[in-house]
Amino acid sequence: MRRAFDWFFRDRNTGAVVIGQWPNWPLWMFAAASALEWLLGAAMPGLPAPVFAGLRVLALVSLTIWALDEIVRGVNPWRRCLGGAVLIGIVVSLSLSGLGRP
Repeated sequence: MRRAFDWFFRDRNTGAVVIGQWPNWPLWMFAAASALEWLLGAAMPGLPAPVFAGLRVLALVSLTIWALDEIVRGVNPWRRCLGGAVLIGIVVSLSLSGLGRP
């Protein structure tokens, strides 16, 4: 069990257990765009729809970049699986929302 834990959660370069890390710029962009969308929706609900759509697109693109970066450069299998799960969640969310339909 210990070997499986080490293989899944240990950073291959430092040997440290890495479950979460300080967010990088795509994750900060996702958080900022999502927070701004929420704040503007609460404070100024009459804003034009393109403002909210632009913020939502920025948030989704940023989160997609983060997920792809984790899949490619994650420090351990846990981080790569996390990126994959987030990417699957984005695809499912977009397909359920109808954005992929002509």
